[in-house]
Order: sequence, then structure tokens, then C-alpha cells
Amino acid sequence: MDMRRLEVFCKVVELKSFTKSGEALLLAQPTVSEHLRTLEDMLGEKLVDRLGREVLPTPAGKIFYQYARNILQMREEAIQALGQFKGNLSGRLILGASTIPGTYILPKLIGSFKSAHPAIQITLQIADTAQIVSDVLEGNVEAGVVGSKWNDRRLVMEEVFCDELVLTVVPEHPWARKGKISLEDLPQEPFIHRERGSGTRMAMSRILEDHGFDPSRLMGVAEMGSTEAVRQGIKARIGASILSREAVAEDIEQGSLAAVAIENISFLRPLYLIQRKNRQISPVGTAFLAHVRTALKNM
Repeated sequence: MDMRRLEVFCKVVELKSFTKSGEALLLAQPTVSEHLRTLEDMLGEKLVDRLGREVLPTPAGKIFYQYARNILQMREEAIQALGQFKGNLSGRLILGASTIPGTYILPKLIGSFKSAHPAIQITLQIADTAQIVSDVLEGNVEAGVVGSKWNDRRLVMEEVFCDELVLTVVPEHPWARKGKISLEDLPQEPFIHRERGSGTRMAMSRILEDHGFDPSRLMGVAEMGSTEAVRQGIKARIGASILSREAVAEDIEQGSLAAVAIENISFLRPLYLIQRKNRQISPVGTAFLAHVRTALKNM
């Protein structure tokens, strides 16, 4: 069975499109279709259905996809293991991360790791915590870094870093001039939320509840799907928000945003490295995660 056909099939299932799969694999769409047709003829089963613009796996395709992906993963691990044996670590690593670690922390670590291992290709997929957990469990990524604890027995979670959330406003806001407010002041001003499923929002809600404050009391005026959107919303004076200090550090330093303390409350939240329990990680993945652990402990 030709590995290239398996690769094409998996990419079609993952991207749900012949066109996008061809672009990702640098193949013409007719070539993608031919690979799929040949594979279906070999197996005697229809593997995908075209439903309008979307391509979805058939029941047989769903079963075959799991095996095809495992075969490709084993091939990649074999190549990496031989490279490691020869002292030349190489290969491809796919990671997932929620917004804060994916945008503000991991890129620096990927850069330092690539300096030592230039032959390694790393793909970093950024989504909310719920999606990254799903990707780790389904095997779409080898490991993930997220900003909220997730209760699932299929996961191994390891605390690797401590992030601080800060109440953030524009510099002209009365709270900025005071520098500190009480928890009971919080519901008095418009508040911008991150989307549900965001690690930042889950961590904020948990910390507020631990201090006897119901997050539903916040005067929510907007819900935004990214930290960057919230930052811009604060600058546009839509409202205040609670964000990672990593995300607003430059704004605070430059004076375009201000951090406000809340009396008797500290918004510290761990960042977690997550892996699928009992899943063998690749040699490249093992080396990179060791690099992450060492680097984050020294930050």
C-alpha cells in the first residue's frame, strides 16, 4: 500500500477538502482525486463522500483513517529513531497550544530548539483549551500546552509554568489612577469576556469563585474569540477585562494599557503540558518537551 496515498487520504479527511489537501501537499486536485480513487479500488470500499463543498469520511473511511494515521505516525517515528541513533535528530512535530502559551511563550522555545536542531519541522496549532484537549485525545497533535486544568482520565497533565492574569484598563480609566480596587468594584464597569472554552476565562472564573464572587455578576458587554480582540476592545474603551500579563506586558510598559490590582486576590494560574495517556511520543517530541520543561523552569 503506497504511503503517499495514505498521506493524501488523511489530509483530505483532516481538511475536508480536495482543493485544500492538494495545496497542503503541493499536488493538483486531479492527482488528489486519483490517489483517493486508487485507494478505494484497492480496498473495495468508498472512503469519502462529497457533501456540497465539504468532503467527509464514510463509516468505512472513519475506521480506515485511524489505521492510516497510525501507519504514517509509525513511519515518522521510525525515521526519527534512526536519525537519533545516528546523532542527527530530524523529523516533524505537531503541537497544540491555547492562545496565551501558543502566542506568547512557545514561539520563543521553538526558536531556541530549532537553533539546536535545524532539521526539525515544527507545526504549532493554536486554538482554545477545549479544542487542544480534543486534538491531543484524538491524536491530531503529539502534545499541547493549555491554560486550564482539564479533568479527563485519558490525559496526563503536568504543570510547567505559572501565568498571572491582570485586570486591564485604559490608562485614563479611574481604576488606573487608583491602582487598586476591591472585588465589589468589579461589577460596576463594562467587562469584555473571552469566549467560553477559553483557558483564560475558565481560570478567571475559577479564581473569582474561590474568593466568593459569582462571575455572572460581571457587567458583560462583549465576548471575543481571541486575546488580541480583547486587547483592542479595551483600547477602544468597550470595557475592562482580565488577561494574561504576558499578553499585555508591552502595552503596560508603553503606557497604552494599565494593570489594576484587586485587593486580597491574586490571579495566578498554572499552564499545563498535556499528553494522551499511554501514547508513545516520538523521539523529536521527547526532545522538544524536555527542552520546554527546562526552559520554562528557568523563566
